[in-house]
Amino acid sequence: MATLPPEMILSSDAAALASRAAPAALISTWDALHGQSAQLALLARLAPEPAQGNGGLEAALAASQPWQRSLVAQGMDDIAAMLDTGLMALSTLSHRGQDTAAPALTLWREFHAARAALLGVLSSSAAA
Repeated sequence: MATLPPEMILSSDAAALASRAAPAALISTWDALHGQSAQLALLARLAPEPAQGNGGLEAALAASQPWQRSLVAQGMDDIAAMLDTGLMALSTLSHRGQDTAAPALTLWREFHAARAALLGVLSSSAAA
């Protein structure tokens, strides 16, 4: 089976991506995403997730290849855009007096699936 090497699917702006793919930057973005997900949980009428710390993420980032961190940075950008757009739409619904629980729960599930995909990128073998 023929596949493209990871470098072929990365953003063409390598310099900007490299700075966003630094482990410290990724952890900061990860924390920001979870801050947005806490807002989403409130709109979905869910209890906030317990704080888990970043030890597992830090270890996965330390063991990852640069292409994996680049893909994770791109994925985090996509998730942030998804959450920004979704939270804005949910805020509009809320201001109109409409119930946000069902659409917020749907977005919550999308966030969890996307987060699992990012962690999967970090746990994939370096030879991929």
